[in-house]
Amino acid sequence: MRVVIQRVKNASVKVSDQLISTIESGLLILLGIETADSRSDVEWLCKKISQLRIFDDEQGVMNLSVKEISGDVLVISQFTLHAKTRKGNRPSYIHAAKPETAIPLYQYFIDRLSQIMNKQVFSGSFGATMQVSLVNDGPVTILIDTKNKE
Repeated sequence: MRVVIQRVKNASVKVSDQLISTIESGLLILLGIETADSRSDVEWLCKKISQLRIFDDEQGVMNLSVKEISGDVLVISQFTLHAKTRKGNRPSYIHAAKPETAIPLYQYFIDRLSQIMNKQVFSGSFGATMQVSLVNDGPVTILIDTKNKE
């Protein structure tokens, strides 16, 4: 499971020019699910994200988590995070999970993060063509892959 986490001032997602979700200060999470991913990857990742200290404290030091600032979270499914580009010029997505595996893990990720955060976690529409807008705060962008836990 791979995520791109962006600290944002605000973010939103549209499908067919209709606003699906919008957030204020918090995190935009692009979530890529791989065939080998499981609920244990979701558990580890949600705990890590909720405790990631990337928001400024009173001294301007990144010392606070999204949970501590009561920030919003928007999760967008993005299978392209598992693109293989070693050969040729057309990326291969062979390791990205198929919908029958990815959809339940995507929903579990949203539900589990919502439980940990004790607030609603917003999302896009799985499998849809989406237009994502954001104002990156910092900019702060963090990459995490559950295959690199240790």
